[in-house]
Amino acid sequence: MMILKNKSLQINSLKFIKNNVNKKFNLNFKFQRNIGVPSLISNQIFEMSKKMVPKMSETERAALNSGTVGFDRELLNGSATLKALSKYSVELTQKEKTFLETEVEQLCEMVEDYKVRQTKDLPENIWNFIKEKKFLGMIIPENYGGLGFSPHAHSLVVQKLAGRSSPVSVSVMVPNSLGPAELLMKYGTQEQKNHYLPRLANGQEIPCFALTGPPSGSDAASMVDQGYVCKNDKGELGVCVTFNKRYITLAPIATVVGLAFILNDPQNLLKQVPGITNVEDYGSEGITLALLPRDTPGLLVGDRHDPLNTPFMNGTVKGRDVWIPISYLIGGQKRAGYGWNMLMQCLSEGRGISLPASGVAIGKVSTIAMGAYARLRKQFKVSIADMEGIQERLATIASTTFTITSAQFLMNAILNSGERPSVLTAIMKQQVTERSRRIINEAMDIAGGSGICNGPNNLLASAYMAAPIAITVEGSNTLTRSLIIFGQGLVRSHPHLLDILESLRTNQPNEFNKALNQFLGHAFTNAKNSFTSAIKSLFNSKDYEAQLMRLAHNFAFCSDLCLTMGGKLKFAEMISGRMADVMGNLYLGFAILWYNKNYSNNSNNSEMDAVVQLAMTQILYETQQALYGVFDNFPNRETAILMKQVCFPLGATYKLPSDKLIKKAANLITTDSNVRKLLSQNLFISKNPNDRLHMLHNYLPKAIEADTIIERCRKSKTQPTSTEQKLIDEVEKIRDIIIQVDSFDFKLENSTSWELPEQSTVPQSQSQSQFVNVKRS
Repeated sequence: MMILKNKSLQINSLKFIKNNVNKKFNLNFKFQRNIGVPSLISNQIFEMSKKMVPKMSETERAALNSGTVGFDRELLNGSATLKALSKYSVELTQKEKTFLETEVEQLCEMVEDYKVRQTKDLPENIWNFIKEKKFLGMIIPENYGGLGFSPHAHSLVVQKLAGRSSPVSVSVMVPNSLGPAELLMKYGTQEQKNHYLPRLANGQEIPCFALTGPPSGSDAASMVDQGYVCKNDKGELGVCVTFNKRYITLAPIATVVGLAFILNDPQNLLKQVPGITNVEDYGSEGITLALLPRDTPGLLVGDRHDPLNTPFMNGTVKGRDVWIPISYLIGGQKRAGYGWNMLMQCLSEGRGISLPASGVAIGKVSTIAMGAYARLRKQFKVSIADMEGIQERLATIASTTFTITSAQFLMNAILNSGERPSVLTAIMKQQVTERSRRIINEAMDIAGGSGICNGPNNLLASAYMAAPIAITVEGSNTLTRSLIIFGQGLVRSHPHLLDILESLRTNQPNEFNKALNQFLGHAFTNAKNSFTSAIKSLFNSKDYEAQLMRLAHNFAFCSDLCLTMGGKLKFAEMISGRMADVMGNLYLGFAILWYNKNYSNNSNNSEMDAVVQLAMTQILYETQQALYGVFDNFPNRETAILMKQVCFPLGATYKLPSDKLIKKAANLITTDSNVRKLLSQNLFISKNPNDRLHMLHNYLPKAIEADTIIERCRKSKTQPTSTEQKLIDEVEKIRDIIIQVDSFDFKLENSTSWELPEQSTVPQSQSQSQFVNVKRS
């Protein structure tokens, strides 16, 4: 980053800013407050805008009105600061801590992930334990028999399980994410809550939710499943539904099926129900949600899918002319036609918890496993942890894991506060799953041959195969990035845009003029702040909050100018995607600083500073490059030049991390550092001494000590003591085990693997020949 070091030059530059910036933009504070557009011109803009702005569908309006607005508004306001996040905090209750330390640890210890992938199902004892310990009812309140956990506890449970086994974590996360339980808690009738919630909490009922169909993947609102209000032979009111759903997690074993379909009432039967006095309680046509017992006549819970050899239960749900009593509608008749609103309100929380928690698990496993493996593995007589090519990948793993862990904690804190930020949770899902895929790819390159040989001792294969699943489900990352984050965020979180759109929709030119003047004042303020902060940031390059605030001003200003594209912006997905990258990176950057300040708990500041510096340097550079992508490709070149000159008047200032910083960060996860300890928090490490992650993690300190002894003896041309030699021999035996990969008989059925003997430690007198292949059944 460019830094002005000469003090007199700094002072003169600051005077120049103070005296000349307002003149350059003609933007003194009084002008901003009094800015106004003559009514004649405003009316012309009003009429022109009505033609430019595309009409908003009811489903789009429901999505925009879902959830809450919080820090995302600060970002689009250009007023984001670390102080704005000071109100958020996370802390587990004693009950939640105990559950993580006992039931979750027990479940992880019970699971053999490779066997699960071979048999394509969880063993019966695992399913029974999950049900008995109420893993499926974490979000259900205690008064309905659930655990009543906070979003933070929910996230940490899923994370720890995901670090052990993807099929187990997915089986637990889905009922606690977008499932019938949350819909029932928020919208169900009291009778539905009383009946289903206790049964869902104790595992008596296994739920699934059927939303996606062949014609409607990420565009779930375009579903073609139709239901018609009718009466059965007994004269009872209900709905006759035909549907074809796929990709439905837990469907093959579900006992109760949530179903989304489009409700039609051609005979106007809903409004003929006697006893209803409030017109809104009649319900209406539109997307509707129902809850069907598995034994509902005509309901076909069909074949399984095989999602990339990650064998959680997933399959199809179909039905033709299935008659559903009106009482099966979630929330009863009055919620008929309200289903999309219900889904949008509930999606925002789960989307910010489950898949991001799985992404963090990938990061932590990769950090702890590959950090130790790189130190233990030797090539060309040196540890590969000391090879610069490996260090680049290790540093990426370390800094990215720290970044997504920070994002996880901040999102959990926001959700713990009661907010349900739909835009920020979309950022979480897209950014964390995308970055976790980057992590696992780097980890696979470090592992080399041991990463591509499947078997019980491969710590990466399951996560590597599952990574694209997280990228795809709950709204594909491509759609989320190019359409939702910036497109929805701009309308939802901009302080004035929604008012402008509403005035156009309701044809109120006076309200439009008022909102337009506010918008213009906002745009001019952002222009001034962007320019001044760009200059000032040169003097405090190590103040990362100041750098983020500068880029937040840039983002807000560019967002305002993007609106000059009118309705074309909706289809400019590459521009929108780059702006989504900027918005996501800003969230991650502030999360890093917030987490480091409140939760890193690291007394060695130099260690933590290195990881924070690497993470922030990468975030700042990526944000700058995304903005330059907008400048280079914005269709109106005059506007693009204005953006660039205001945001980066002295050109690009952020650079990639230095090699020195990369080496330092890489070394922190290949040694027994406080950073490594921080990033191993809430990661399950088996107590079984033959477990590969257990070996790697627990023998790393000994390996470092042994290598130090060898290097000292080499330099001094002396021999190690007998005690030192025993340590060296022990480490070499472990090193030899760790570099082995699983092998199988000709039919790939029975495996042989290198294991430790039954003792928890290796006897010092044991010879290499005693480490033999142990047959697995």
